[in-house]
Amino acid sequence: MKPASGTRKPYNGLSRSLVLALDIGTTFSGVSYAILEPGEVPKIHGVTRFPGQEHVAGNSKIPSIMYYDRAAKMVAAGAEAESASIVAEAEDENWLMVELFKLRLRPKAMKLKMNGMRFAPLPRGKNAVDVFGDFLAYLFQCTRSFIVDTHANGLSLWRAVEHDIQFVLSHPNGWEGAQQTKMRRAAVYGGLIPDTDEGKARIRFVTEGEASLHACVLNGLAADVLQNPSGHGFIVADAGGGTLDISSYAIRGSAPLVIEEIAPPDCVFAGSVFVSRRARAFFEEKLKASKYGTPDSLDHITKRFDETTKRLFRDNKELQFVPFGSPLDKDPTVGIRGGQLKLTGAEVAALFEPSIESAVASIKAQIQASGGAIKSVWLVGGFAASPWLFSQLQERLTPLHVTVSRPDSQTSKAVADGAIGFYCDHHVSARMSKFMYGVEYLREFNSEDEEHVARQHRLFELPSGPKLLPDAFDCILSRGLKVKESTVFSRKYCTEVTNIATLSVFEVELWCYRGGDTIPKWILRNKEDFSTLCYVRADLSPLAGSAQAKPGKSGKTYYNIVFNIEIHFGLTEFRARIKWIDNGPVL
Repeated sequence: MKPASGTRKPYNGLSRSLVLALDIGTTFSGVSYAILEPGEVPKIHGVTRFPGQEHVAGNSKIPSIMYYDRAAKMVAAGAEAESASIVAEAEDENWLMVELFKLRLRPKAMKLKMNGMRFAPLPRGKNAVDVFGDFLAYLFQCTRSFIVDTHANGLSLWRAVEHDIQFVLSHPNGWEGAQQTKMRRAAVYGGLIPDTDEGKARIRFVTEGEASLHACVLNGLAADVLQNPSGHGFIVADAGGGTLDISSYAIRGSAPLVIEEIAPPDCVFAGSVFVSRRARAFFEEKLKASKYGTPDSLDHITKRFDETTKRLFRDNKELQFVPFGSPLDKDPTVGIRGGQLKLTGAEVAALFEPSIESAVASIKAQIQASGGAIKSVWLVGGFAASPWLFSQLQERLTPLHVTVSRPDSQTSKAVADGAIGFYCDHHVSARMSKFMYGVEYLREFNSEDEEHVARQHRLFELPSGPKLLPDAFDCILSRGLKVKESTVFSRKYCTEVTNIATLSVFEVELWCYRGGDTIPKWILRNKEDFSTLCYVRADLSPLAGSAQAKPGKSGKTYYNIVFNIEIHFGLTEFRARIKWIDNGPVL
């Protein structure tokens, strides 16, 4: 079985183009790209040289950190921001370091446990979208420099494509339409695209789970599954800095390759940064009576734990050491000797445990949702390099007859490469709906129904006479449905208006229900299970000419308006629209 690059079709566009995949991770970020030449099979390249990293050959990741000066101007980012000279200047000039900014975009429904830690403040006058946009702008500038310097005639190549560059932005499985909108706004703010419909159409989105799947296929990792597409399912578990993105798939065809999602994807805050956060809180408690318990010392010890102990930890029965100082650093009362903090293996294992438990619970839920079809798990992402995470997943999933494997190739850049693979190859033909989607409608009042009677204080009459209750939920798309990209979910509705002028600003609110598989009767506006997905707006004033005026119950004239709500869900980006008939043609 050939890797996907061997089966990729030539680019069928009429002119040269460029597609960039910008993977902004919680802790590290990277960029991949493909130059699209008409009639040629696209090749995926990675940006492997960033400012401040010139001494490291072929490094394709930079830290997701930035420094802002006192005027709220971004003055250093990525690898540069970790250089000794920048760190010293930042201290002298009182610059503000911004990190973990991606987590600020999370949906409100996704709760974040920071173990007492708080996000550092944002620069004055900037919000999370602005900061995200600044980092996008930095990555974009680095990419431009890399392409101009690396390719033959790089400058003329860039000038030929710069006004029509296509972008693929990856995001956690748990991000939704609101987060995609914020990321698109950030791309405008960062100067990647103009603030026009044409500009915004140049941004595509892909979940990190699906991008990782494409990366696995690209690298031939799927070969064993592809050679025997028996319908057995597999999980791609992308373990990153912030989130663990779990996606379940099955091969439905091998020539061409067709893959379908077989369970609603999951996303949990169980990435490596939370192990570090727990370590920081643990060190604070352990060293509180020591001279090493100051905030600066704790930050340094945590950083060294990140760079050494956390990455290498593999045995909970062996003593562990965090090397952080010189041979003169000692405090035997807290286990510090020779510049090293001594920890038991059990103490370090406990720092990993909540993340491992979350991962196992999520994978088990996927196995259950797939009806037991899943037989293997591919662990990718930066956190996948942890020997302890890997061995614990293997150990705890073996009783379920599920094998856990970890690709040998560089998994940390899987998302950026896979995002280009997604753009070029588009292997996933069907996705599973994660939640329930619908609209509010007016339910006819039933005086014999206790629920109706309890809500009768909200009763009102339509001009035509019926007594109705608001906040009824009408489900357009259920949870856990397999949706092909071409599938459209549509429902017909009607409304009555007394003022025809209101049609010019007609608006429908689309609701998302996260509370399970049973369709709720009512929208509970203050409950976390319900949230507004988006608003669909349309100018229905063209209907004014054909709308029939009717006499209402109280003698007031009203107009009956019929329209459809359509949901396009099978894409990686949720779309909805209002459709109506105006004297025959559908608009």
